[in-house]
Amino acid sequence: MISSDPGKPRTGRPLYHIFTRIPDRYDLINHVITLGMDNGWRRQTALACLQDRPARILDICCGTGDLAITIAKLAQYTPEITGADYSQPMLEIAAAKASSSAKGKNIRFINADVARLPFSDCYFDCIGISFAFRNLTYNNPLTPTYLNEILRVLKPGGRFVIVESSQPTSPFIRFLDHLYLKLWVFPSGYLISGNKGAYRYLAESARNFYSAEEMQGFLLKAGFKQATAKRLFFGAAAVYTAIK
Repeated sequence: MISSDPGKPRTGRPLYHIFTRIPDRYDLINHVITLGMDNGWRRQTALACLQDRPARILDICCGTGDLAITIAKLAQYTPEITGADYSQPMLEIAAAKASSSAKGKNIRFINADVARLPFSDCYFDCIGISFAFRNLTYNNPLTPTYLNEILRVLKPGGRFVIVESSQPTSPFIRFLDHLYLKLWVFPSGYLISGNKGAYRYLAESARNFYSAEEMQGFLLKAGFKQATAKRLFFGAAAVYTAIK
């Protein structure tokens, strides 16, 4: 699935223009290219975010707000939930979707860059990100800045929960997954959106992104104390939980 918060070359935010041009059909495309599985994966991510009943939750690169809204609907209490993205068109869709839900009305959506989050140190108990971590870390020169900001605004002992594409451990399944990215994800995303660059990038970055083991090592090296992975759909995706 494509995130709305990768960045733009001339300002140090690669792909910014790509992801501000696809919001109208963004949700439809995500459902199509994941064969409808994205909702279930996002639900698992939301439950992982809520595990310790965090008081303050941040959904970074929130796009059209699905993770933040799912968290709000599943919470058995009323946490402070913030969705942050630097694509204003995405945020407008997110706010409209949230307003149709009683619990969603409590979500605050703000225009913000992950490289400069407008929050004080150690403000959030939990940070979630749904299919956008790849865009912050795949061939992105600002990766260290993003990680430092995430760690800065997360409380000690806080959880960083990520759902992202991964690499199946079986060579045969991995071959099929990469074929699926090439023959289904790229063509269908391009056909529906009309944005060839966005979905070429999605297929390429997903095909070359970390395995679950590599991702855990990456998070530990970034400064988290613990990192666990739960594989999804034969390892084609995974939910990661990292503890600061």
